[in-house]
Amino acid sequence: MSASWLKILPAVAVIAPAPAAATVYLTIPAAQQAMFPGAHFVEHPLALTDAQRKAIAQAAGAPGYDKVQRVWEVRSGNHRDGWFMVDRVIGKHEFITYALALAVDGTIRGIEILEYRETYGGEIRNPNWRRQFVGNRPESQLQLDKDIKNISGATLSSRHVTDGVRRLLATYQMLLAKA
Repeated sequence: MSASWLKILPAVAVIAPAPAAATVYLTIPAAQQAMFPGAHFVEHPLALTDAQRKAIAQAAGAPGYDKVQRVWEVRSGNHRDGWFMVDRVIGKHEFITYALALAVDGTIRGIEILEYRETYGGEIRNPNWRRQFVGNRPESQLQLDKDIKNISGATLSSRHVTDGVRRLLATYQMLLAKA
């Protein structure tokens, strides 16, 4: 290797972007207790068939990334209080992991951002933005810029989390509502 290459290499190394690091805001147990204080959680992972994944994606207008949907039945004593679901969507380049709390009838109780890996768009953690989802039901449209306000500078994160919530509501309606 010539001496001219040695002068260029350090400059190239400085230009290369560093991989995004995940910021963990809440663990799954912390999110569970934040959304269902004092409840007991029974995990029921849903191994989705290709046909189920296709039907859910079609109903929601948004594809999923995982073949197993992480779901917990929320219990207090001898009765079901609702469902807790953990999912991930792509932001601009990296995954956003979030949790959705549903009442027994599928009404959204809350949404929490668990991990965020993007450089921009973290404003989706804003409680006022997340609060827009509360009270919506499986039959809700949940369209960005219509039902859910977009966040300037976080458009893709806003869009993809909204799509993901619609997909989880479709999953609830197709697989959990009659459980």
